[in-house]
Amino acid sequence: MTQVTVVTPKLIAELRARTDAGMMDCKKALEEAGGDLDKATEILRKKNMTKADKRADRQAMQGVIESYVHFNGRVAVLVELNCETDFVARTDDFKALAKDIALHIASAAPLAVRIEDIPAAALESEKRIYAAQVAEEKKPEAVKVKIVEGRLKKFYEERVLLEQKFVKDDTKTVGELVKHVAATTGENVRVRRFARFELGGS
Repeated sequence: MTQVTVVTPKLIAELRARTDAGMMDCKKALEEAGGDLDKATEILRKKNMTKADKRADRQAMQGVIESYVHFNGRVAVLVELNCETDFVARTDDFKALAKDIALHIASAAPLAVRIEDIPAAALESEKRIYAAQVAEEKKPEAVKVKIVEGRLKKFYEERVLLEQKFVKDDTKTVGELVKHVAATTGENVRVRRFARFELGGS
């Protein structure tokens, strides 16, 4: 006989506190997860990201330009974070996201916002280096190709803003952080561009 898990109001309230999702969405996720809060959280997280992806084509012309200067005055960042309406741009969640991203950029020094934004010359240089590293290895060509692809993936994770692990919580990427705010606000939220300055840097 199949055991039926009773989804209590207390469980729903706890999941809502974790995810900011609606009551009915929390109830459905808990039912799907058999009452397991961690599984229900993951279910909602995936659904929210899917919705955020669908919103990505909508125009985001409002937003803020956030600045951050490190305490020692040697690193400064400007980042433009966009959304669809001025109303969302003035919310605490949106402003907090802009501040967090500026701080992250100061710490992690990304090369570009998205993978497709990486300068072609920089990407070709990385590919040549990885190809040269495996050229002399006695491995099948197909294996060498996979090794180069794996090293490129690692390069993206280390140097591309939306692929980087968030400095304040390495269980999520900056891209996931942006999608979470997009899901909670119901708008397309995107990092348009950033500039990072370091004293004595080139």
